[in-house]
Formats: sequence, structure tokens, C-alpha cells
Amino acid sequence: MLKLSMSINVLPINLRNKIAAGEVVERPASVVKELIENSMDAGSSRIDIDILKAGKRLIRVSDNGIGMDRQDALLSLERYTTSKIKDEDDLFNIKTMGFRGEALSSIASVSRMRLTTAQRSDARAHGSEETNENNNIGTCIEMAGGGNIELRDCMSIGTSVEIKDLFFNIPARRKFLKSDSTENYHIIDIVTRGAISRYDIGFVLRIDDSETMNLPASSSRRERLLQIFGKDFVDGLMTSESEDEQMGISIFCGNNSNFRNNRNNQFVFINNRPVRDQTISYAVYKAYEGLIPKDKHPVFLIFIEMNPQKVDFNVHPAKREVRFEDKSRVYNFVYQAARAALKNAEEAAYAAGEEASVNHQWTGMSLPAYFAYNHPDAVMCGQQAVSEASPFYDLYSSTESMPCIYLGDTFVAMPDKKGLVLMDYHAAHERINYERLLKGSEEGSGHGSKVASYRLLFPQQVKLQAGEYMIVLENLKYLNELGVEVADFGHGAVIVRSLPDFLRDADLNALISDIAASLLNSDVRLKQEKALESLESIDSKKKTIAAKLACHSSIRGREIPDGVRAAALIKDIEKTENPDACPHGRPTRIFISMAELKKMFKK
Repeated sequence: MLKLSMSINVLPINLRNKIAAGEVVERPASVVKELIENSMDAGSSRIDIDILKAGKRLIRVSDNGIGMDRQDALLSLERYTTSKIKDEDDLFNIKTMGFRGEALSSIASVSRMRLTTAQRSDARAHGSEETNENNNIGTCIEMAGGGNIELRDCMSIGTSVEIKDLFFNIPARRKFLKSDSTENYHIIDIVTRGAISRYDIGFVLRIDDSETMNLPASSSRRERLLQIFGKDFVDGLMTSESEDEQMGISIFCGNNSNFRNNRNNQFVFINNRPVRDQTISYAVYKAYEGLIPKDKHPVFLIFIEMNPQKVDFNVHPAKREVRFEDKSRVYNFVYQAARAALKNAEEAAYAAGEEASVNHQWTGMSLPAYFAYNHPDAVMCGQQAVSEASPFYDLYSSTESMPCIYLGDTFVAMPDKKGLVLMDYHAAHERINYERLLKGSEEGSGHGSKVASYRLLFPQQVKLQAGEYMIVLENLKYLNELGVEVADFGHGAVIVRSLPDFLRDADLNALISDIAASLLNSDVRLKQEKALESLESIDSKKKTIAAKLACHSSIRGREIPDGVRAAALIKDIEKTENPDACPHGRPTRIFISMAELKKMFKK
């Protein structure tokens, strides 16, 4: 039994620093975030980031900012020392990215750090007492684990911070880091968000001596988004801008057909600070209400400028969240801006003669309300209506078509001689395509894919975010085995030459992006299951891709199957190994026997 001690100990300063580092330094990406924010505040026009072994071996962030003199360089490594704020009033009027003064000290306590800096000549001219004959002579400070400081002169421009052997003195923390792919993905995400927030700064990211991102300083947000996401992505965004006496907003959001399976392409910035806020996200989702399927997510980038006294940035250890003085005002402001952007999308579609694309396209099947109005005796939708007097069993003998009743969403009801079948036709179609992909992949093992494929007449280039690009390149083998012929096109883009036949109409940008997100999640899961080292775990990446391809190719709520397609689905799913569940484990169909029906009706 645990014995409680009443004695209270004063923790040594080194242990205090390590505990504080746990709040600031969650992973290598946290270090990158703090260092590039310091570079932004230093008036830099270019920031270079070098990463080795996912940041575990080296993180180096270099800038051409104003730099520091020797006295400030030494003070910057002390706890709670900062040039950003001086008194309590400044804490509620934050205009810089950093302000707490604990980042460098915390990082230094869990790594081997080298800080090289020289004060820029124009900064010296504004009050610095220290001068040098050579303006490039600066200060170099080296320390390990927050102690043993070594100080010397060195040549430098701006500031460079090198972090080596992160968590070398906290092996338990180092053990909990994820795979290199996952940690690199988080680093790329941090740099991407920083680059989006400050389009006037150039960013260069190199990972393992390979240039991953090279973004020259831009003249506008749109130009920076083109650099990162590509023309196809940006052309699919609608924009809206508005302002009042306290706030201004610029919003880029996807049109009525630009939806994703995940939230990866959602960005919110308050006064150039990337944040997560439920109020803002909920306002955008509310604006899309009635326009977006329940299993989809909108694409949006929101930039809000507001009086810093109306928002508190000091509510989260990593400064990822904010608190607004008037939450409802912010909600309404964002909601109206999002609605305005969507209205622009509708007007643009109408002007282009694409009004029909906004409406549901019923494939040979009318809505129940339509049948009720036009065919009072009809209760079945499909290629032929069934009157109340007609028994289902007479139609069931047909092998080409099957009567079915559309129930809403992706559900249809079909008669069975022994009862009633309720089918989720999207889930059923997923299972069918999933097993076709895996079977074709296995049959073509070592001899190319045997998945029935459609070769694009003109290969299509797909621009990806840097993190997505990297993880797709790592898994080209699995994509090609599943009939998606993809090759590296360079500079953050891939070229798609062929697809499985049932994906010929797919949105390639959304498809490849979703596959990358799924692979990242699969990578995390494999790390957790590493001890198994079984064939199942080795093949799980291929299964992850196959499941995502199957999902993209499967019919959805707005593509209601007619009687012929319903019959084909029933036949095809019976041929699968696991006909009763989709690749994600959801049921494809539910059978209600005649006995159960009689019981429900008290017979």
C-alpha cells in the first residue's frame, strides 16, 4: 500500500526546467514551432529549417533577422526572459508570436544546444552599446542539458539555433516518440502553418539533406497558397472578406463539391497565429449545413485580424488555443463570412450554367415524395413501381432487377422470400471494391497489378502538401500494386497515370490527399503494433489504401441505385469473403426474418 509523506520538497532547478519542458516540448515539431516563431518575431525575411532523423538527431533553425548582442543572447537562455512584454498590460495586448520567455530555456534543458547570433548593423544603430569592426562577428553559446555553458566569438548573420540529441537526458520521453515518418509529418505541418500565416517570409525546409519545401517570400496569401497546395486546390476555393470596427476576416473555403474525408485541410489564424478553436470551426460547419454530407468535412482557411485586447492567447501551454472576450460576436462574424463565400460559389456555378450540379442526381429512382405524388399506389422505387396489390415475391424471381424501397441516406429495403433485407448500399459497395482490389493485387504479386485499370488519356499532376507528398512517395509500391500508377513528379507533386477502372471519375486531389492521411494513421498504428511483426501488420498499409480507394469509388446517398444496380450489388457482395461488413467494420446489411416481423406486429 502506498504510504503518503507529509514532507514537502523544493525541486532542484534542473528538474524544474525538465518539468517545464514537458509543457513546451512535446515532440520535435514543438521545438520547430518555438524556434520559427522566434525567427518571425525577429523581423526575418527568410527562415531555413534543417532536420535529421525526424529531429531526434538535429533541428537547426536559421534566420536573417535582427539577431542579438552577447548580453541578450545569454539572457535569452534564462527562464522567463523575453523582449516581447514588460508588464501585465502587455500580456493582454500580445502582438508577437512568442511572449512567455520559457521556450529556449526549456528546449536547452532537454537537448544539446548551440546558439549562434549577431546583431544586425541597423539594430546596433538604434541604441545598442556593443559594436564590432566586423558586423558579422557575433556570439556562439553551447550548452548541454541546460548547463555547462561555453561562450566564444563567431561569424554569424542573424540567428541560428541548433538542437542536437533531443531528450538525450530523458530517455523515457524519447521512447514515446513516434516513427520518423510521423514525426516528420508533424514538423512539416508546423512549417506549413507558419508559412501560410506569414506569406511575406521565405521558408526552406530540408529533411535528411533533401529539400522538402522551398517557398520564396510571396506578395499575397493567394500566391502562398498556390505555392503550398497547387492551382487545382486553390481554384476550388471561394473567398470572402469583411471587417468591422474590431475585426477583419479573410476566408478561403471549398465550394459545394470540394469536401474531404478528414479535417487536415482546415486552418484558422488569429493575428497570424495558427490556432484551433471550436467556436470558429462550428460557425463554418453551420454555414455548410444542408450542403455537406454528414461523413464529409469542408476545406477552409480563415484569417482573422482583431484587437489583441479582445483575445487571450495565454490559455494553453503550447499556445494552440485562444479565448475570446465576446465568443458569440466572433461566431456570428465567421458564420456570415462563410455564408457569403458559399453564396459566391452558388452564383459562380449558376453563371457557368452548372446549377444542376448543386442538386441531387437521382439515377433512375425518384424520391418517395415524388412517387407519393405521381403514383399514389406505388410503394417501391427502382426501374419499375410496385403497386400495393402486387406481391414482392413475383418480382423477386427476376435475376436482372430487384424491387427496392429507398429509405433515405444510403439505405434501401429489399424483399426476401424469408423476410426483409435492409442494406447500406455504400457500405456494400465498399466491401465489393475492397476485396476486388486486394484480390487483384495478390494475383499480380511480383508481376504487376492485375486490378482492372483505366489509363488516363492525359496523366494528371497532383500537387500535395509536403507531408502528404513525403508519405505518398514512401508508399508508391502499395499504390501501384493496387492499380493506382503514381510516380514522383518532383517539387511536391506526383503524376497519376492510371486508376482502378471504378475510380475513373474520382477527384484525384481529394483521393491522394485522403490516402496520405490514412497512411499516416496507419503508420501510427503500426508503431503501436511493432512487436507483432506479422504478415498482417506488414500488409496493413496496403489494406489501408485499398479501404480508402474502395470508399472513394463507392456509390453514395446522391447516387441512389435502381432495381438493376441493387440486384447487381446483392450478387456481387455474396461473392465476397466477408459480405456482412464494410472494410471499416460497419454492417453492410441487416436481415429481418418473417418470424421477427410477425413478432413485431404481435402475430
